[in-house]
Amino acid sequence: MKGELIPHKMLRQDTFSQWLGIKILESEIGRVKLGMTIEKKMLNSMGFAHGGISYSLADSAFGFTSNTHGKYAVSIETSINHIESLKEGDELIAECVIEKVNTKLGFNIVEVKRGEELVALFKGVVYRTQKDWEE
Repeated sequence: MKGELIPHKMLRQDTFSQWLGIKILESEIGRVKLGMTIEKKMLNSMGFAHGGISYSLADSAFGFTSNTHGKYAVSIETSINHIESLKEGDELIAECVIEKVNTKLGFNIVEVKRGEELVALFKGVVYRTQKDWEE
């Protein structure tokens, strides 16, 4: 399966990302850009987006990008820095780029932005299996 098509297949099978309203804006081998809007149901008790929302958006971008080389890749470590609070109606863009990839591991960085403002920075490591993505 062509690498740039794999994120589209993954999203069709990912009901959680669909629930979040995530859309694929761009997809190529080694880079995926996603978008979503913060909804009222995503707010915490203080009226801001729950930290898990930006984490989940970044995690989806990370997962989709990690698989663009055609092999199943599974997360083994992630972390996020929440830089700015988010509110209902904020439109977010998460762009993931593979920083380094070898036979077994991939290292990715995801920037989550509101417009041009960086609101979260995510990093993740994947284990790359030998299983191929199929049509």
